[in-house]
Amino acid sequence: MTLVDSNVFLDLITQDEQWEPWSKRMLTDVAELGPVLINPVVYAEISVGFAEMGSLDRVVPEELYVRVPLPWSAAFLAGKCFQDYRKRGGTKHAPLPDFFIGAHAAVSKLRLLTRDARRYRTYFPTVELIAPENPEN
Repeated sequence: MTLVDSNVFLDLITQDEQWEPWSKRMLTDVAELGPVLINPVVYAEISVGFAEMGSLDRVVPEELYVRVPLPWSAAFLAGKCFQDYRKRGGTKHAPLPDFFIGAHAAVSKLRLLTRDARRYRTYFPTVELIAPENPEN
């Protein structure tokens, strides 16, 4: 099973010239491997560009993207990784969405499709990432 990071969906939604083709191809590829998942954090991040929930649901239909809850153990791990981030000099004052997404993939042993792998590699080294080989982000 593969959890999809919000940046992949945002590439499609915004029709990003650089990343849309890669994101579209990777979504197709991971669908061939098994179920493709989204969690409430991803849903919240991509909802910003939509006035109505129904419009968003048409872009990420439940038939294609299985909606799964964020496990409590993932929330705990996200907090611990955020503490590590702060110790390393991070300036944010609350856990970033990527911590919840990465922790979800880690505790549920999911692959993670993202095009911004740097933070995930640092804080969630056990997560199998599907990411560009030479990311610019």
